[in-house]
Amino acid sequence: MNNDAPLIETSIQEIADDIVYDHRHVLSIDVEEWFQVGAYEAVIHENEWADKESRVEYQVSLLLDILSAYNVKATFFTLGYVGARHPDIIKKIALSGHELACHGLDHKRLFNLSSDAFKRDTHKAKSILEDISGKSVIGYRAPSFSLSENVWWVYEDLAEMGFSYSSSIYPVEHDHYGMPAAPKRPFFPNAGLDILEIPMTTYKLMGKTLPVSGGGYFRLLPYFLGNRLFRKGANQQATPGVFYTHPWEYDPDQPTIKQAPFKSRFRHHVGQNSMVQKLHKLLRDYEWGTMEDVIYRPVTDQYGNKP
Repeated sequence: MNNDAPLIETSIQEIADDIVYDHRHVLSIDVEEWFQVGAYEAVIHENEWADKESRVEYQVSLLLDILSAYNVKATFFTLGYVGARHPDIIKKIALSGHELACHGLDHKRLFNLSSDAFKRDTHKAKSILEDISGKSVIGYRAPSFSLSENVWWVYEDLAEMGFSYSSSIYPVEHDHYGMPAAPKRPFFPNAGLDILEIPMTTYKLMGKTLPVSGGGYFRLLPYFLGNRLFRKGANQQATPGVFYTHPWEYDPDQPTIKQAPFKSRFRHHVGQNSMVQKLHKLLRDYEWGTMEDVIYRPVTDQYGNKP
């Protein structure tokens, strides 16, 4: 654990710093509809989703075409909701050689779910994705990085359901998510469980931990700065960087929710016009791979499935 952060009272075991990784970073894509994002959860309720225009097939197809042009493989953390309604997209992701992982059923944050509800929803989502793709799903990412000390029981449930790793913690302070006391590099959240946690990439500058893994900050910042911070974060942690993005971030023609607060609309739409260009640059500037290949396999090759 970090000495400058409050101790988390769990059986966390950090991995050694001698893991041999290759030169690649992780490209991860959180697949959800534009109307399911956290910025709109207060103004678009679940019973209204059926009335909203679905754009996820267009958005994911756009990303798949771009990734194919660079021969890049990524991890697609996908909602069961999307899989059930757009099975062809799931098949296309799998047939293109990408890793398919689980993002939950319908983007409910973990602190709003009981253990029973979490297991029911996540098992359903995992089954949907596996049944459509014909492939095992071993990775999980919590909606809105909502895994924290208060829901640490999630790891036991994930292991019970057959997941091998999670990438659900962003070790920063943020008004919507964050767990500043968490380790900055991959760790075993419970020494008795066969599951690895792979946090998002951060960069410590002048005593402050910055989020540098992508998302809204990458849209907001000019490319040279977002790129520089991501590189520095990965180098500082001596671990492959984990970059994340969403298909809706590449679709400036999606609807605007006028009744949403200005801050929510700004967060959702800022920088979308430049994201395709930024993605092309990112794919040229680094070599990329899936979460399973770039981080999970090297760690478990050394440790086995348990620390």
